[in-house]
Amino acid sequence: MQEWLEVGADNYVLVTEGSLLNTGLVVGSERAMVIDTGCGPRQGQEILDAVREKTQLPLVVVNTHAHYDHFFGNAVFAEAGVTEFWAHQNCATEIEERGDLQRRFVGTLEPEMSVGEGQNVELVVPNAIVKDQPVLVDLGGMTATLFYLGRGHTDGDLVVGTPTTLFVGDLVEQGAHPSFEDSYPEEWADALRHISALRHRYEFLIPGHGKPCSDEFVKTMANTLSTAVRQARQSIRDTPDDATKAIPVLPYGPEQSRWFIKRLQETRREQ
Repeated sequence: MQEWLEVGADNYVLVTEGSLLNTGLVVGSERAMVIDTGCGPRQGQEILDAVREKTQLPLVVVNTHAHYDHFFGNAVFAEAGVTEFWAHQNCATEIEERGDLQRRFVGTLEPEMSVGEGQNVELVVPNAIVKDQPVLVDLGGMTATLFYLGRGHTDGDLVVGTPTTLFVGDLVEQGAHPSFEDSYPEEWADALRHISALRHRYEFLIPGHGKPCSDEFVKTMANTLSTAVRQARQSIRDTPDDATKAIPVLPYGPEQSRWFIKRLQETRREQ
């Protein structure tokens, strides 16, 4: 664990090991909010211990989306007395119906979580649900706004805004290529443009992984996505029997590009 970085008054971010997840902490006068809980009981406990170094207030949890490194630590917080776990409706459904399938991704980082044996390895499904309308969560002298900007990195990405800081989960990722496995590439660029349009309200923007980001970074990510969609579409039209020929022209690594093309084809069929 690294040290807490202050990103606005009573707003903090902690970088965990492994996936370099950014866990957010928003401290009010009555409660504190933890944003994303890590990839299993070990990491979840490290995050909880770090939180308790900052505050002893009752906690609420937000899961920004349904990927294992953001919600597999929930059980640790439930054992510690947390009863309020926020997420978008699609995120909660994904965790409930298919969360166990993600255990294979944890690997040696959390071996107990991987096999589902040991303490705090059960899945805790979010029970406080956000749909299409923003939800205000009062922490006492501090209000966090939870809202949904549409499908992007997944179909259930939740954004958390405070008076100073916007926590955007993996809609924005700094320092690595985006992950497209569950994405909606054409809609993701729109979500990023919504984030960019909101930036004047916030001093800090915290991605799911990596360092705090500028508005220019978000705009560049959106433009790169839009360009990649156009390039892939054209390549698919030119070689419909072999979409992989689009890989060399895309602005991502080979593995990300394969997933990008796959999801572009799948999501266009859904429309």
